[in-house]
Amino acid sequence: MSQIEITAAPEDAGQRLDAFLGAKAAEISRSRAKALIEEGVVTVDGKVEVSPRAPIKPGSVYIIHMPVPVAAEPQAEALPLEILFEDDHLVILDKAAGMAVHPAPGNETGTLVNALLHHCKGQLSGIGGVERPGIVHRLDKLTSGVMVAAKTEIAHTGLAALFEQHDIERMYLAVTRGAPRPLSGTVDAAIARSVTDRKKMSVHRNPDSPAARRAVTHYKAVETWGVRDKHTRAPAAALVECRLETGRTHQIRVHLAHIGVPVIGDPVYGRQMGISALGSGAGHAAALTVARAFPRQALHAAVLGFVHPVTGETLRFEAPVPPDMAELIRALKGLSKDG
Repeated sequence: MSQIEITAAPEDAGQRLDAFLGAKAAEISRSRAKALIEEGVVTVDGKVEVSPRAPIKPGSVYIIHMPVPVAAEPQAEALPLEILFEDDHLVILDKAAGMAVHPAPGNETGTLVNALLHHCKGQLSGIGGVERPGIVHRLDKLTSGVMVAAKTEIAHTGLAALFEQHDIERMYLAVTRGAPRPLSGTVDAAIARSVTDRKKMSVHRNPDSPAARRAVTHYKAVETWGVRDKHTRAPAAALVECRLETGRTHQIRVHLAHIGVPVIGDPVYGRQMGISALGSGAGHAAALTVARAFPRQALHAAVLGFVHPVTGETLRFEAPVPPDMAELIRALKGLSKDG
């Protein structure tokens, strides 16, 4: 890893950090400087600075720890995949939690794309002129479940049209803190990127805003556990089935948090980890411990169904919840019913 070291002069005082680095370092632009700062590779007097707006201090030493260059195209990697179906045009798989879909800063390797390049070696026809799998929808890195990828241009185009027209069956299972009220219903709330944190999404107050995109989630609580309020007898946790009418970034996580039942373990929209529940006993205490320690959002893409874009065959695939979510559900069944 190379370094770029710059000492601020008196006339540099008060400048924004990204503008300062972009002007002083010939190798990088201001936008690249901003990205590097947000990635945490810029230090000021030995301490990491992640705010592009940080004011320059004369006499301070600014060091950019330049990341090692990576290949322009993802490299094939022999990674385990659980394939549910495959033909000349499509591959359907059960993605494990912890696997990112696309290479990105911090996840350049070990992704689904890397794995599919190896798995489909010699079978990809060159989507967009490049030998790569066609990804038309994503699951978050920490979400598990069924995904489809295209192996040919015609399948990629057809799948994209199906998703654009919302002509896809998608059902997710989420374990939530609390249970939705009513226990079944629809959240029709537009989603936009947060104005305070560009890495987050949020429900937009003005659905007609150009920044907002319509988002619709149909939900149903299929099981509830425990009691969190002795007066209302509101459940402490629930298994919620979510069916997507649209497919926006983080849609289920944002919508469930919006109606007051965030996904357990969600590090972004959960606000707090775990749950609270009235009651006592060994099983009750164990359930709370498991829920509070759950290391990811308890969200799983359980069903994916669509018409094959090339053959016209009706396809539908189900994936059971992975072991970690199954253990969480098993533990929550031990919550006290009396409160």
